Parts: sequence; C-alpha cells; structure tokens
Amino acid sequence: MECPIQLEAQLAAVNPVSEEEPLQRGKILSLELKIVRVHLDSSIMMDGQLNRIDPDKWRPLIMSFQQFYGLGEQVHASTLSRIPEELYQTADRQHAVTPPNR
Repeated sequence: MECPIQLEAQLAAVNPVSEEEPLQRGKILSLELKIVRVHLDSSIMMDGQLNRIDPDKWRPLIMSFQQFYGLGEQVHASTLSRIPEELYQTADRQHAVTPPNR
C-alpha cells in the first residue's frame, strides 16, 4: 500500500567484487536481477494509456547522498517521448504483462 510500483525479479547472477583485495574478498557482492513483472497502482497511470506512468501523478521519494528529495516541475520536454513505444519494446515484454499460469 505504501509503494505504487513494485518489481518482481529473479536472481540472474551473483558477482563478487574486489576479489583481488584480501580485506574485501568475499565481503561485497553485486547481484544481477532480471525484472520479470512490474506491478503498478492504477492511481499513477496516464489517462488513456495502459502501459504508461503519469509523472505528474507519481511523485517518488529519491535518496541522494543520504538525503531525501522529491521531484520538481518538468524542466524541458523530451523528444524521446515522441518515439512510438512499440519501437523500443523487447521481445520478453509480453511475458512480463501476461499473468503466469498458476
């Protein structure tokens, strides 16, 4: 209820970091995840758009340098937003939007 966006992921790989440093070896790991499903609350969706989040409705809290920030007003329009969504969707997207057989 506190988070309007939730991501389901599968662990794809575990990568050790700084293995060449004796004091660091085995203490730091980088986890590679594959997002398999995205859950979005309808209250943040763009009107008339099934797969788009409305940035004016979703106001995420962001931590930057141990301080919390919100989002300000839009600074500049993006030309990327004019690209049809179908052109940059990946082949595995259908799997992510189709509920699994349970």
